Amino acid sequence: MTQRGRILLLSFYFPPDLGAGSFRTQALVEALMKRLPPGHTLEVITTAPNRYARYASPAPTFETAYDGSLTVRRIELPSHRSGILDQSRAFLAYAWHVSRLTRGQHYDLVIATSSRLMTAVLGRYVAGRASAQLYLDIRDIFVENLPFLLPKGARWLGIQFFGALERWAVGLAAKVNLVSPGFEPYFKSRYPDQQFTWHTNGVDPLFAESATEATAEQSSTLQASDPSEVTRESRRLRVLYAGNIGMCQGIDRILPALAKRLEDRADFVLIGDGGRREALEAALKAEMVTNVEIRSPVAREQLNEEYREADVLFLHLNDMFCFSRVIPSKLFEYAATGKPIWAGVRAFPAKFCNQHIENVSVFEPCDSEAAMGAFDSLELAARSREQFIERFRRDRIMGRMADDVLKLLGSTTKQAMVTS
Repeated sequence: MTQRGRILLLSFYFPPDLGAGSFRTQALVEALMKRLPPGHTLEVITTAPNRYARYASPAPTFETAYDGSLTVRRIELPSHRSGILDQSRAFLAYAWHVSRLTRGQHYDLVIATSSRLMTAVLGRYVAGRASAQLYLDIRDIFVENLPFLLPKGARWLGIQFFGALERWAVGLAAKVNLVSPGFEPYFKSRYPDQQFTWHTNGVDPLFAESATEATAEQSSTLQASDPSEVTRESRRLRVLYAGNIGMCQGIDRILPALAKRLEDRADFVLIGDGGRREALEAALKAEMVTNVEIRSPVAREQLNEEYREADVLFLHLNDMFCFSRVIPSKLFEYAATGKPIWAGVRAFPAKFCNQHIENVSVFEPCDSEAAMGAFDSLELAARSREQFIERFRRDRIMGRMADDVLKLLGSTTKQAMVTS
């Protein structure tokens, strides 16, 4: 008799690796395991930590939990950096191992969480081969990013090729979750018959639980009878950016000019790594900037301490149309701290900031004049954002998403009972 109730989850990133995809997948796995019916199993196939070359965290290649109901397999990848060719080779290695490990296996449901489309395509392939239902969690619109990733002569062909892959994966999925409501116009117009949900990123419990304490501590540090005099004139400010330093963020296009203009008022600390780090370091050197420190990525527990030390949290997305639809995952983390947020975003993410987050000042990406105006408009004091935290707690969001996933598993079981 064929075993029922087998779920496969594919994610290129998983803890202890860093990044939004890793933390999101972990929260989904935890939510699924709390709700998984007796006798059902969940298998996760992911990679060994590989997101940042300067962050190494050992992890077992195979582990089990929940009395064997959960298994996690981590695939070792060839060494790579952030270039598109390196990333392509790394994904091909992952895809080959996934294909080998799932060959001949039965699954009732395949879940794929994907930012660069190809994990979604891989999920579609595995689900089709196993005659399983497919649940996709889409975290970015990869096809819209292609004009900025491919050489000019390859763009048309690349868009046609990856557009066809997107139609194959998304069009045939049982249900598709979109991580940002800003994605709706793109996907609804192309897939009018598809079922979409919108379970966003959220605030991890680690940051939610420390928010009240951090806000109280921050208030005692920053608030005074004349806050502007104390924070803007009497001492240097500490501006923190934590995250990827890649083309999507465009930090190398904005930070050198900002740091130079604020060299008498603020120090910048960057915690992260990525494909544009060397370009950023070169730009800082060319501008003779001395008030920027770049550190390697750290674990979230340590990052939480860095947030406590900061006066302002900085965020920036590059000047590209494709970023007009997203909600940067870092926003949820930043907002939980209660610290002032200085964000270079436009369109939907700017609207999200202004609608949901207190004491955030947005500016047009890559515009240093607009950035300085936004900086000067910030209130340099703590703000409680308890309403935001309650609305966007990641464990609650992933709980609702897990419920959606398991509804598909329930329909699969009913179909099996009818046909048996």
